[in-house]
Amino acid sequence: MAGGNNVARMSPRQRMINLMYIVLTAMLALNVSSDVLNGFSQVQEGLHSTNLNMSSRNVAQFAYLADLYEKNPAKVGPWYEKGRDLHERSEALYAGIDSLKTMIAEGADGPGADYSDILNLDNLEAASVTMLNPASMRGTKLRTQIDEYREYVTELIPDSMKREAVTRMLSTKVSAPAGTVGPVSWETKMFDNMPAIAAVTLLTKIQNDIRQAESEAMANLITNVDIGDIRVNELNAYVIPKSATIMRGGRYSANIVLAAIDTTMRPTIYVGGNRLSNPNGLYEFTAGATGTHEYSGYIEVMRGDGTTDRRPFKSAYTVIEPMATISPTMMNVLYAGIDNPISIGVPGVPMSAISATISAGTLTRQGDQFVARVSQVGTEVEISVSAEMEGSRQQVGSMKFRVRKLPDPTPFITIADASGNQTQYKGSPKRISKAQLMAAPGLGAAVDDGILNITYQVLSFSTVFFDSMGNAIPEVSDGAHFSSRQKEQFKRLKPGKSFFISNVKAKGPDGITRDISPMEVALN
Repeated sequence: MAGGNNVARMSPRQRMINLMYIVLTAMLALNVSSDVLNGFSQVQEGLHSTNLNMSSRNVAQFAYLADLYEKNPAKVGPWYEKGRDLHERSEALYAGIDSLKTMIAEGADGPGADYSDILNLDNLEAASVTMLNPASMRGTKLRTQIDEYREYVTELIPDSMKREAVTRMLSTKVSAPAGTVGPVSWETKMFDNMPAIAAVTLLTKIQNDIRQAESEAMANLITNVDIGDIRVNELNAYVIPKSATIMRGGRYSANIVLAAIDTTMRPTIYVGGNRLSNPNGLYEFTAGATGTHEYSGYIEVMRGDGTTDRRPFKSAYTVIEPMATISPTMMNVLYAGIDNPISIGVPGVPMSAISATISAGTLTRQGDQFVARVSQVGTEVEISVSAEMEGSRQQVGSMKFRVRKLPDPTPFITIADASGNQTQYKGSPKRISKAQLMAAPGLGAAVDDGILNITYQVLSFSTVFFDSMGNAIPEVSDGAHFSSRQKEQFKRLKPGKSFFISNVKAKGPDGITRDISPMEVALN
């Protein structure tokens, strides 16, 4: 294309051809590929699912705080008021962002559009018109609301590392893109010339940050409630049995004590009019007939002025026939496809004399435990226990268990900490170094919630990166390992950047392949 002084010598036809070339080049630059738009749709769907889970957890946390408040309003009141204010502010900001997403969707598809199913994904005007309109200034207002929320919520998080992570997560500071002159506002960088699906995904990410910040702050408020402290302001007699329920022929034991007792002045204890000979207050006898039996007495203690203070007490115990106790070691359910350890015991009967059967599946003995293995999800199985007592085998108890599918695992990246120890990184708001990421072999998945500890096999996953224009770049893994293309993208990541891992497929020991929640990886 000619230029400079040659322009003056161009014919009108040549000038028109050159102008059409410039317009065509601009149109090609604005054309967003369908793969990139689909990548945004996948990230939006994953973030929306995570937001629903986080919302449920936050509601449960606030409900727990409200329950503590009902039990002790005087003590929990200040923390409950802060929790209620936090919950209301978070809900208001979350709902406001939801309405902005709907406006962008309607700007792209028309009235009544659904932001979770946008048709015109590549619409480049909806986000700008909605968020950057100088009359409504919705983008500026949103930035202000996020700044105010960040300042508010970080005041509720005393831990400096967590507070710093939340501050970075909700930061609205931006740097001007290369080639621009002068400062660029957060809202301009976020929504100017941004495809509709990309803008909605960015707003959903902000909602996810709000939910995580709310969860951190709410957890701290609950921790501050010292509901378990006790204040002693009076003397009372107490009967402390080792067990209020015993079998016929068993031995009953109970400690009868006076609270805040002076160890230099032992009290005198009377049960049923007879003085207890044990100086430590241990009361023992052999149980006879079955049923509930009561007993009473009093404790005498010498006051400082030489007078005697008498404190009465009353208690009861229950004598029952021999019975079995059955309890699952992991949970009150059996999981299909794995070994479920079961503890079975009969008071007063050695393990060698106890046997058990299961109505479906297998039940095998391993030392002093049993292992149940079942396969039919959604059904009930019954474990029956018998014991050899007094020369004959007796049926002593049974219990029904529900058979459930294993829960979905959590994805993680195995990294080495500063001491060289292997640890699991489970995503934002925590951050890792680029060196740790480059040294990681790939993605793992497991259920490790303090009850279950089960490793899953990751079959495949995708990573989604964003370039400087906000375009998504999806890459596919090599099984459970990062592919060479993914590692090349890692090398290009700058400090403070993040990317998403989605479309994670993992198979558990039950043989079921399932899709699990995505995770965000953030660099220091």
